[in-house]
Amino acid sequence: MMMYKGKYGVLVISHGSREEDWVQLVDEAVAQAAIPAGIPVFSSYLELVEGRLIQDGIDCLEAKGVTDIITVPLFISSGSVHIDEIRYALGLEAEPALPTDLPRMRAEAKIHWTSVMDDHPLILEALYDKLRPLSEEPEREVLIVVGHGSREEGFYERWLAVLERAAHRLRELGGFQVAYPAMLQQEEQARQLMEKVQVEHPGCQVILSPFFVSEGYFTRKVVPQRFAGFEWRYNGKTLLPHPAVSKWIAEQVRSVLPGME
Repeated sequence: MMMYKGKYGVLVISHGSREEDWVQLVDEAVAQAAIPAGIPVFSSYLELVEGRLIQDGIDCLEAKGVTDIITVPLFISSGSVHIDEIRYALGLEAEPALPTDLPRMRAEAKIHWTSVMDDHPLILEALYDKLRPLSEEPEREVLIVVGHGSREEGFYERWLAVLERAAHRLRELGGFQVAYPAMLQQEEQARQLMEKVQVEHPGCQVILSPFFVSEGYFTRKVVPQRFAGFEWRYNGKTLLPHPAVSKWIAEQVRSVLPGME
């Protein structure tokens, strides 16, 4: 067996935000991940965070002698169009599925891609912990798992599959009467779903669970607006902060490191 003579580094890729607290929560989760000593880590962003973009991260890691970059996409769903464009930018796809302004990245290091969050058990553990305080009589409660979603063909279906699996598992964890997925990108979906709940589950309380990485514009403004005019419980609590997210990051890294699976 040939001895590995390179050096690993970790590039965590998140969407980014103009809100400093959003970025801070992501950075803290990355910093708390139990990544083996000696492996450099860079928390990068797709957009909006100056000096911390994906190319900045690649350049920083390569300057430290990294020959193998483990990329951890800190995104909710494999149905995100951003995942496709990031994979294209990293040279992992010949062409993007949809037009993108994201250029090809310069990288001498080998890129190792890991999994998106999707319905990973650690991620759903965190999500359930955040919504659990809202539940009083789960057998008389309807859970709606709200994600960003997509309008694009192919991406919509992947988003829906992730949200359906998450809703199913959260229903099992919480003992709810029923759980449904909902996407913000489908603008009429919230109203239609709430009308369906009123007819099919009369007398039940509705709990909204935002399936987002961190709190921001969508969780503070868009979710309440979409469901306006109906009664529901909602605390706006997203995945971060939660130690399970840091555990998930570390698990993705270990899945690539030799002898660490």
